[in-house]
Amino acid sequence: MKLSAEQMEQFEKEGYIFIPEAFSPEEVEVMRQAALDIFAKPRQEIWLEKSGVPRTAFACHTYNDVFRIVAAHPRLVEPVEQVFGEQCYVHQFKVNAKSAFSGDVWQWHQDFVTWHNDDGMPEPRAMNISIFLDDVLPINGPLMLVPRSQNNGAIESGHDTKTTAYPLWTLDNDTVARLVDEGGIVAPTGKAGGLLMFHGNLVHGSSGNITPYPRKIVYLTLSALSNAITKPTRPDWIAHRDFTPLGGVADDALLAYRDSRKMAAE
Repeated sequence: MKLSAEQMEQFEKEGYIFIPEAFSPEEVEVMRQAALDIFAKPRQEIWLEKSGVPRTAFACHTYNDVFRIVAAHPRLVEPVEQVFGEQCYVHQFKVNAKSAFSGDVWQWHQDFVTWHNDDGMPEPRAMNISIFLDDVLPINGPLMLVPRSQNNGAIESGHDTKTTAYPLWTLDNDTVARLVDEGGIVAPTGKAGGLLMFHGNLVHGSSGNITPYPRKIVYLTLSALSNAITKPTRPDWIAHRDFTPLGGVADDALLAYRDSRKMAAE
């Protein structure tokens, strides 16, 4: 899937694009069921909230066939390669749960700062591209973005190991207030199947979810091949060391996988 000239212009200016319903309800259901199966079993790759509910399932593309397809899906890989002008590899793969009633916050931060400080990523030539697995509503902790904040480069951040169960390099309130005064805040919402892509230096965060509506999102962190990490400090299931370029998955691969499973069960 290639981005249009208008989408490329918006990404360059605002630091993000959102494409509603980029994946069909049938494709979403395949991914949603795979996510539920993963969260139902304890694994070292699943990070829990302080309350004990799942927060993030890392690296599930390495042990789950559905997410192995997703990690190389052309609707995700091609737009990122289009922006970078070269092939990409998976730096990180995760499903964020944001569980009903107890999904915790994600503090204001820039992703590249963590990738640089913790993984030795040389440049912000990596970004997140994500798929909504549930309807993302204004009330269930949508991701909030600060448009144009990527133009500030990597901003000085502090290592927050106390607010949530997951350590993160975060921004102070005064910095966030200044950036929001300049660019505002947007919170892309929409039906399951929506696709969100944003710059590695775009400031973002999300509030907790105290509603009955879960908000699961798949995140692929794709990096340009020329931007491979050099000094990783985190486990390889968080910051991958496999720099194999992506490709080779058909656009209808999720439904083909579903159909093959049905035939095998008959």
